[in-house]
Amino acid sequence: MRQSTSTRSQGIEARDGTKSSSSQTLLRGLDVIEAAADGTISLTDLATAVGLNRSTTHRLASALVDRQYLNFLPRDGYTLGPKLLELGFKAQQQKDLPRVARPHLEALAAATEDTIHLGVMDNGRALYLDKIPGRRRIEISSRVGERQPLRSTGLGKALLLDETEAQWLEMFDAEERHAPSSLGREIWLERMRSYATAGHAFDLEENEDRIRCVAAPIRDVGGRVVGAISLSSAAQYMDDHRMSSLPQEVRATAEAISRELGWREGTAPSVASAPRPKRSPRT
Repeated sequence: MRQSTSTRSQGIEARDGTKSSSSQTLLRGLDVIEAAADGTISLTDLATAVGLNRSTTHRLASALVDRQYLNFLPRDGYTLGPKLLELGFKAQQQKDLPRVARPHLEALAAATEDTIHLGVMDNGRALYLDKIPGRRRIEISSRVGERQPLRSTGLGKALLLDETEAQWLEMFDAEERHAPSSLGREIWLERMRSYATAGHAFDLEENEDRIRCVAAPIRDVGGRVVGAISLSSAAQYMDDHRMSSLPQEVRATAEAISRELGWREGTAPSVASAPRPKRSPRT
């Protein structure tokens, strides 16, 4: 028997209505979770926050408690549940730094034509995880997988920006025993103080002759420095004027990567308000 057009249309409308209703329920459930993100919240306050009546809010919250997305504390209210911790941990595991950073590094390399590095701290050295060669007629000797000093590379200094002055000097002295620095201890320390305030670091031909670089840290969801990027080129392409204009672009790239790792402005001191590390006594 042939189904009438009106009957088919009604069926389609019913299915569309079901989909719409299901989507609305899902979105309301997500609203409930987000409303509980700032701490324990009562049913009354939860209903107010999501703009629903108490009955509907209780039904949604109870379903989320059953699935462990929320916890319910008698006489207190609702908090985020263990399922979110589990999913958050899995999401963090999937945030592979080189994979997340690569598109941003490529964009910076294309915009500047300079060599871009990505690195992390590894056993007291800067370990290079990725490198995108520049388009200029120069060769920078760095290689993916090699470790470089912290005190002389821009990337290494960027990794150190949140450390204390005591930690800076401990690292400086340890590296000094193996390879004397071209800079005196006090000059290097004063530069590190200015880098920590600015939120970026320079390599002024300290690590490789006639090579300069600008570097900035990458932060995770907790605001901790978990990596850094650097932009490097020959000194002839990195005069003082360009060195003063590049940090904003390098920091913006590092912050874009950080946001993909869960960082949000405010979870770490901003450049303008970052306190100087505690000064060490002169020795």
